Amino acid sequence: MLLVLYIFSTLLTIVGAVWILQGINLLPGSFMTGQIQWAVYGAITSAVGIGLFIIAKRSRASGARKTDRSSK
Repeated sequence: MLLVLYIFSTLLTIVGAVWILQGINLLPGSFMTGQIQWAVYGAITSAVGIGLFIIAKRSRASGARKTDRSSK
């Protein structure tokens, strides 16, 4: 389950970064190019992706701590 969350959060972050670049006209070639609303959508999408990545990392760390405690 954590692997799926890592992959999903990474994809969200990458897609968000592409949308930001298209929205601020640094990555041309799409209907989104130069449309500032896509930069905003990209920032929100990237923030969600980073947040999910942090949640996955914390849940993995807390799972490791629980395993360490039970083995003592």
